[in-house]
Amino acid sequence: MDLLGSILGAMDKPPARDKKEKEMIEKQKKELEMMRNKERDELNRFRKYAEERLGRLVKDPVRTYMEFQPLDKVHRSVVHDIAEIAGMVAMSFGVEGVDRYIVVYKKEGMPSEDELAVRRSGEPWNKQTAEEYCEKKKQQQMLEKELRKRPLEEKEVATPVSNYKDKYVHLIGQDAALEAAKKTESNKTYGYVPSENKRDVRSIEQTMADIQAKKKLKTQHAAEEPPEVVVDSTAGSTSGQP
Repeated sequence: MDLLGSILGAMDKPPARDKKEKEMIEKQKKELEMMRNKERDELNRFRKYAEERLGRLVKDPVRTYMEFQPLDKVHRSVVHDIAEIAGMVAMSFGVEGVDRYIVVYKKEGMPSEDELAVRRSGEPWNKQTAEEYCEKKKQQQMLEKELRKRPLEEKEVATPVSNYKDKYVHLIGQDAALEAAKKTESNKTYGYVPSENKRDVRSIEQTMADIQAKKKLKTQHAAEEPPEVVVDSTAGSTSGQP
């Protein structure tokens, strides 16, 4: 301990702060604390305000949702927390930092796909926008239905913006371009021989039956032919050889 005390005593002491600097630091601490208390009080007031509004929504048997004004992320988190505790669903719409707002729905009155589409597009959901969206959706469905009815040959065919001959006219000339453009037609008879041009028009089964009949007839003829007679000149006799 004596050694440690001697070392600490030999070390230079930190520079003493000026009195004005200390007062400034204390003032900043107090201002920061006051700001934090103000923010906390403001959030508590907002929470009480949101609880009262959502409480009225819960008690209202007709109303199914409640929309709040644009709020920052902290205040929206307060609404989300209250809605979750109350057994409701909170959804946010709009652009962050611009017009992001929150809507709380009762679980028995969740929004339709049409409402979600309108709100996500940046439009408010009311009777007018609902009617306009339904009308646009109806027209779009009718247009798609008409397009599906149109036959393939009536559908629009894309046409080139410019003629290829105009692009290469400086190389081959206008007349050469016209002469070089030959119309090609596919050979529809390639790989196909009409039945009237075939020599043998029999079916495979008929052909096989005819071959079998010929073989059978040939075998019968061979059995009916007499054996060939061979004359032996030296012995002066004949012998039969099959």
